[in-house]
Amino acid sequence: MAFGTSITVDQPFDEALAATREVLARQGFGVITEIDMQATMKNKLGEEYAPFVILGACSPNFAHQALGVDPSVATLLPCNVVVREEGGAVEISTLDPQLLVQATGTDELAPLAGQLTDLLAAAFADLAT
Repeated sequence: MAFGTSITVDQPFDEALAATREVLARQGFGVITEIDMQATMKNKLGEEYAPFVILGACSPNFAHQALGVDPSVATLLPCNVVVREEGGAVEISTLDPQLLVQATGTDELAPLAGQLTDLLAAAFADLAT
């Protein structure tokens, strides 16, 4: 994934989704939104999708700090973590927090983005074990 982090896990979808929530919580993230894309596409368009959930993960401390630097960063919150089944495997992915810096042009966000990158890397490392 050119603009973020992605791993593939060898677990059933429901287990991978639960594990993703757990590792995010251990890193201080709360899941404040959840979009079931499989159900949404079926209900709205009649289209069949493999299991596919977007978790809106938020670290309140980091969000507070980032909003204090540049309130426009709110348009980029929460941090989406995607869990989707692909070809019998489950892929978990998220955007690189450094994109917050690039999208806003606010260099003062770089240290926060670096810390978020470290937290998400730790979460993904937990998922990989």
